[in-house]
This record gives sequence, structure tokens and C-alpha cells, in this order.
Amino acid sequence: MTAAAPRRSFNDAVTRFWGWAAPAYNLPVLQQWVYRPAHDEVIAQLRAHSSARVADIACGTGILADRIERELHPAEVYGMDMSEGMLNQARARSTGVQWLRGPAEQLPFDDGALDAVVTTSAFHFFDQPSALRDFHRVLAPGGLAAVSTLSARRPLLQGPSTSRWKVAHHPSPAEMRRLFEGAGFTVAEQHRVRRPLLTRAISDLITVGIKG
Repeated sequence: MTAAAPRRSFNDAVTRFWGWAAPAYNLPVLQQWVYRPAHDEVIAQLRAHSSARVADIACGTGILADRIERELHPAEVYGMDMSEGMLNQARARSTGVQWLRGPAEQLPFDDGALDAVVTTSAFHFFDQPSALRDFHRVLAPGGLAAVSTLSARRPLLQGPSTSRWKVAHHPSPAEMRRLFEGAGFTVAEQHRVRRPLLTRAISDLITVGIKG
């Protein structure tokens, strides 16, 4: 069995699970305390970058993509996910976002078609090098990629770098930099997601890259 085969099987199971659990994902307490801090970081990056064409990859029920459309008013906003259950919730949320189904590693955009690609709370499920290469492909020169992902604070919890092919991998900050640079990005910023004290145990990291 190839390395890609267990990943595909695992991701299919994850997609089926979130198709079933999509309504629970919208619970206000879950969104407010778990997901919103990373969303706020991404919104700030997009605002500073003045991105006009934005895609949110693994968009879930569309909460972040909807915020991008309502708060930043870019010319084009896309939300993309593998789960039809998630996308059904997203379509009910907004008609201002264009909702698409597909994997992070094969984005349905032409080369240089976007100004920003973002993803939160899903990068650990991707084929990470392939996803970042495709993010780079679809961005125009100067385009921004912002990735928020779980990343343990203690290196011993990360596992060796050769474990990047695990079906769910949480890269260290140094590994995230290597992944971004390997895909052709210049890393412009990297820091822990700023969280209130009650959820500081959630160890997530935001990495921002620019396409040269």
C-alpha cells in the first residue's frame, strides 16, 4: 500500500464524519472559543494585504468565508470543502460566497487566479507539501497564503520530521517554515494564534507566506 493510500482512506473517513457532524460545528460556544481566534488572525492578514480574490480551503460550514465576504468585501470569495454536508450548511449561510467541492491539493483555479488562499484547523489532514504547492500555483505574484494549524509547543510532541506523511500531522514552527519555503513562498510572519486564557491550551500556529 502506498503512503497516499492510508491518507486517502483516512481523509474519506474524516469527510464522512464532518458531513454528519456539520450542524454541531456551528455551535456558538465551539465557534467563539475554539475557532474564532484563528479566524480573527486570518481576517487581519487579509485586511492588511487588501486581497481582492480570496479562497478559504476546507471552509467547513462557511463561517470564515462568510466573514471575509461581509467584513472585507473582496471582489471574489470562494469557500471549498470536501464534505457535502459542510457545504450544504455553508450554502444556507451565504449566497455572496462561491461554494466549491474538492481537495486542498487540487484547487479548481487557474494559475495566478487568486490574491489569497487561507485555511484554518484543517492543514493537519492535508498532504501538506502538495497543498502548499497548489496554493502557490493559484496565487498571483505577491499573493498571500495564511495557514493556521495545530502545532505542539514542545518539540518532543511533534515527532520526527520524517513523520510528515502521517495521516494527521501537526508540524512544528520550523517545519512549517520549511514546507512554505519548499513550495516557493517567502515566510512573512509566523506566531502562535492569540487566544484568551481559557483556550490557551489549544496550541495553534499561524504561518503567512508571500509568493514572489
